[in-house]
Amino acid sequence: MSWPEGIETRPMTTGDVEVWAALLAATEKVDQEGENYSAEDLAEQLDRPELDLAKDSISLWSGGRMIGYGIAHVKTAVVDVDRVNTEGCIDPEWRRQGLGTAVMRWMIHRAGELHAATHPEAPGQVSAGANSANAGANRMLRNLGFEEERYFFEMRRPLDQPVPDAPLVDGLQLRSYDGSYEDALREAHFEAFSDHWGWTPPTTEAWRSRNVGSRAFRGDQSYCVLDGGTVAAYVNGYEWEADTEATGIRELYIGQVGSRRAYRGRGLARAALAKVLTEAAQAGYQRSSLGVDADNPTGALGLYESLGFTVHSKYVSYKLPITSDV
Repeated sequence: MSWPEGIETRPMTTGDVEVWAALLAATEKVDQEGENYSAEDLAEQLDRPELDLAKDSISLWSGGRMIGYGIAHVKTAVVDVDRVNTEGCIDPEWRRQGLGTAVMRWMIHRAGELHAATHPEAPGQVSAGANSANAGANRMLRNLGFEEERYFFEMRRPLDQPVPDAPLVDGLQLRSYDGSYEDALREAHFEAFSDHWGWTPPTTEAWRSRNVGSRAFRGDQSYCVLDGGTVAAYVNGYEWEADTEATGIRELYIGQVGSRRAYRGRGLARAALAKVLTEAAQAGYQRSSLGVDADNPTGALGLYESLGFTVHSKYVSYKLPITSDV
């Protein structure tokens, strides 16, 4: 693949996190997607066990400055479709020169290689996404043949508003997260999300690195509904300190909400989320946010609206089938 004169390309390395953070900060100032990361946050992302940086990433450089990147993420398991997720961006000062298209073409090619090497027996697709307000990114993906597949909402709720009453019934217990619950929480999450669109079970190590083992996880702001030793429902809270520094608003992000099938329809997730919101306000958080599938099968959108969340932005998930000539 050819690149414009003066631009160097190479795989990303763990030593790039400072300049990567600077690239993402410059991008956020223009795109305003509400995502801010420190170098420490990014180092954690690059340390994921399934990521092979040398093969699955590319970075663009000009004069010692990272001006773009792309990463293709392999899936360790397949349920229906082998979705190779992609991520990347181009520095706003370097846009409209075809660099975003070139990086996306590189990721499409790498996704095809990953699919052929890992799950060739299943249908394969390249997955990408963009905020609906980012006209350039959406246009680029459509021009490359991607089709809209799914929609997600980012929802927000100020925490200076009263939380609706959501009592816990049936003699179950509501407790903040404790490390002794880790295995039970993982089992509950895997069951709760097994009927969600696009979800595939990660390895135990990968799940831990992204959830209870991550820097952003806040155990004191995460609650489980317990039925003896069983986690019946749960809400996991996260805080990105880089967000607070950039926005001046301390926000608790609700990363996962779920209930085991046998416990659905009893208001357990609602009770856990109401408790999280109440405790977060008392702990000094000013806002809570979360992301939700617009077509979530368990009625999550209605649950969040009933607790005061409103839609702030829309995210479009795109797909491109992987064919033998990709």
